[in-house]
Amino acid sequence: MTDEKRKSVEIPESLYERVTKAIAGTPIQTVGDYVTQAVRDRLSQEENAREPVYTKEEEEKVKERLRALGYL
Repeated sequence: MTDEKRKSVEIPESLYERVTKAIAGTPIQTVGDYVTQAVRDRLSQEENAREPVYTKEEEEKVKERLRALGYL
């Protein structure tokens, strides 16, 4: 855990119990640690999904190739 300031978030009790069972016997010590990691992972996925796969220059080269092949 870091020295970051922390905020509380409420989750349904049934979800809390599921996480408690899921982390039993793992290195994850608290439900809060599990939730923090899950949120970080999800945000990372969403941020990466927003990044373009190709640069504009690469996209233009692909379009040129497709035009040359008669696809565009």
